Amino acid sequence: MYKLTVEEETIKETQEEEKINLLSSNDIKGISEYILNEAKNIIVMTGAGVSVSAGIPDFRTPGTGIYSKLEEYDLPCPEAIFSIDYFKENPEPFYTFAKEIYPGLHCPTPAHYFIKLLADKNILQRVYTQNIDSLEHIAEIDKSLIVAAHGNFDTATCIETGEKIDPEEVKEYILSGKEGWEEMNEKYGGLVKPDIVFFGEQLPTIFHKLLEEDFPKCDLLIVMGTSLKVRPFCSLIDYVPKNIPRLLINREEVGVKEDNELSFMIQQMEGFKFEDECGDVSLLTDCDKGVRELADELGWLNELEELISTGKNKLGNKE
Repeated sequence: MYKLTVEEETIKETQEEEKINLLSSNDIKGISEYILNEAKNIIVMTGAGVSVSAGIPDFRTPGTGIYSKLEEYDLPCPEAIFSIDYFKENPEPFYTFAKEIYPGLHCPTPAHYFIKLLADKNILQRVYTQNIDSLEHIAEIDKSLIVAAHGNFDTATCIETGEKIDPEEVKEYILSGKEGWEEMNEKYGGLVKPDIVFFGEQLPTIFHKLLEEDFPKCDLLIVMGTSLKVRPFCSLIDYVPKNIPRLLINREEVGVKEDNELSFMIQQMEGFKFEDECGDVSLLTDCDKGVRELADELGWLNELEELISTGKNKLGNKE
């Protein structure tokens, strides 16, 4: 059985007190008014759903998700593609997958540009992302504002020697196919892997350091495009102070305690309470539509569309 961390025990104790709703209404209008009048340190948490419209599939959607498309690799289980032990045994499936999603092949989505808009208005405390696609960087969000909880392609390491390898060189080798990555591994004396966190590896130190600094300061949490099923990321929704409003933009409701699978993982942590009028708001739609609706309510829609248009022009209108 999973044992609560010290941080989670502290959260559990503080949640025994009744939560006060700081929103004028438990809907998108209430969130918008709060952003305009109160929010100065917004934390955004993102998952694969924010990148789907860029052409990068999520993991779990039946038929279209990454895990459902891996039969051709003859894996023992879909998750093996991100297992460090399996990678050491058979690196080809991961290199083949990496070739398809390498940063630079896809454009940021409206959801990414909405986060960029928050940054431009100096109200983004940080964006914590589960994604490895680096689309936040491509959207020109300052790197100091981004925490890639599961790593990304920005750096790379030879797992045999610990040597750091130029990520642009790694990209060139991987994009050239099997002959390329075999040459790369021979050159560096072992398997070279972009610094993506595989099962069996520790999350980046910066993740733990910054969450302890950021979440106590957070005055609004926005969660977008994630199933909230992967620890420890899923538990972050309860790291904000107890009265802070939380907005979920997602196709389905997630992160509630009644979800048996989630309850098993986070044990006695609270999760979202959308039905209690306590400052948790759900906007059940795809991420791009959701951020446009929020931007419209904020009076920022034209600014958002300008960011999207400018971004596409810089990237050559790549779709």
